[in-house]
Amino acid sequence: MALLQQRKQEIITDYQVHETDTGSADVQVAMLTERINKLSLHLRTNKKDHASRMGLLKMIGQRKSLLAYINKGSQERYRALITRLGIRG
Repeated sequence: MALLQQRKQEIITDYQVHETDTGSADVQVAMLTERINKLSLHLRTNKKDHASRMGLLKMIGQRKSLLAYINKGSQERYRALITRLGIRG
């Protein structure tokens, strides 16, 4: 279920705030969204995998708190990020 290093690098370059940024909240939300999407596909075929479902819920909670942090800092940045990721709506 882990992301490949090449895909991680693509996400980092797409969502980084500046050139040396690898761990800003935007990048973390994008990485979590990618992992959540992959795990959601897994759970559609493996309905009884409750351990993975718990991990999914933890990731969703972590993404929610990171999005709240971004929203508190800048609503324009928050709206741009959720629109770009295609979440919330």
